[in-house]
Amino acid sequence: MLRSKRLEPVLALEERKEQEALERMGEARKQAEAHREQVENLERYQQEYRDQIRANQQGIVPVARLQAWQAFIAQLDQVIAQQNRQLQQAEQVFEVRRKEWQQAWERRRGMEKYIESCRQQEQRDQDMKDQKLADEAAGRAFARRNR
Repeated sequence: MLRSKRLEPVLALEERKEQEALERMGEARKQAEAHREQVENLERYQQEYRDQIRANQQGIVPVARLQAWQAFIAQLDQVIAQQNRQLQQAEQVFEVRRKEWQQAWERRRGMEKYIESCRQQEQRDQDMKDQKLADEAAGRAFARRNR
């Protein structure tokens, strides 16, 4: 059996590994995007809340209400900070998954190139064999004519 044919299952395995790595990378990207969207939503909500507070501050505002607003904004700051940490972690996971996919892609691509070079060598070997047979046949034909 030709080497290129024997290597096809290895290539199929590398292709499967690459596809799995691609799927893991895609999932990590979705997670990072979800966290990014959550941070953006929280920041937007916090800004809307602050705008609402400013609009409602016309006139006299009881101290208790002001303190409640400030406490709520402080809680939002904590939640946003926590979401930002989760976003950073998700982005780190994505980067790890991206590198894993890139390595799998490179292994698969390397195997494809190796198989192609094996095929080319096999073709050269076959061409040489065919040429040798043709030369031998021509030599025999020449020898018969000159008897």
